Amino acid sequence: MVANWLNTEPSWHTFLAFAVCAIIFLFILLGFVTYAILAERKVMGFMQLRFGPNTVGGKWGILQTVADVLKLLLKEDIIPKLADRPLFIVAPIIAFAPAFMVLAAIPFTEHFQFADLGIGLLYYIAVSGITTVGIVAGSWASNNKYALLGGMRAAAQMISYEIPLVMSVVGVIMIAGSLNLNDIIASQKQLWMIAMQPLAFVIFIIASVAELNRTPFDLPEAESELVAGFHTEYSGFRWAFFMLAEYVYLFAMSALTAILFLGGWLPLPFLGFIPGAVWFALKFSLVVFVLIWLRASWPRLRADQLMEFGWKVLLPLALANIFLTALVKVLF
Repeated sequence: MVANWLNTEPSWHTFLAFAVCAIIFLFILLGFVTYAILAERKVMGFMQLRFGPNTVGGKWGILQTVADVLKLLLKEDIIPKLADRPLFIVAPIIAFAPAFMVLAAIPFTEHFQFADLGIGLLYYIAVSGITTVGIVAGSWASNNKYALLGGMRAAAQMISYEIPLVMSVVGVIMIAGSLNLNDIIASQKQLWMIAMQPLAFVIFIIASVAELNRTPFDLPEAESELVAGFHTEYSGFRWAFFMLAEYVYLFAMSALTAILFLGGWLPLPFLGFIPGAVWFALKFSLVVFVLIWLRASWPRLRADQLMEFGWKVLLPLALANIFLTALVKVLF
């Protein structure tokens, strides 16, 4: 297991091996992002009865998003004259880096995990919150009122929905008795958490969509009233960093959902001969599909509706779920 490197004596060999694995994983992640975008276009095209990419990029349009990446790399990098230049440059990196860092604690299979942390779930929640700083910094540094409004919306939205998101997993932690993601998976050998915590699962999915800034909660980048929101002044690959952060979080949040509520790599009892990696990939892909489905189906909310739903609906339901879980544990 990769995590065992952390328990060995530090040396250049372990550091280089860890660094090489991290770089390889980064390229795998970039490949996922590239084809997740293509899959999203195809699925949304099918659901909305319109064509997805199908006439360019070779067979099935598989090179369409590759061409998009090359286009972004070749586009001119423009920095507004009145922008806060150092902050403008570093903000996309601040937004993207935490999205990659949280993956260190994700156990993809029983034998592949970068760091088996005792507080893995807490680490994920804490580090993922840093992305908000990058978004707000980029909007402020742009010296653009529409970007600043988008950044303020992003901060308000992420703070508001982070609370029900965290509250929804408290029931899972109470049942598993641990913040370690491997222990949470092990606690689901008999029954997946989605059966024990159905309300928590619904709250978690909704709050996850809001944290990802995806439709119907994509107000921070609402083109109709904010041009393009917090990344209005960004172009080329700096703009791509913000989009990259969103899709890497799509990867991370889908993986976390599969771990917390769908048993991670654990198989169904009568299909134990299928490898754990395949089970994890299937559950992960199902969650990604559901998130794409939500984007294709729902219109964007108003800002007041978004805040009211988070504070007046999700938060009370999350608190009620904690109370009911505690009550059941005491009685049974």
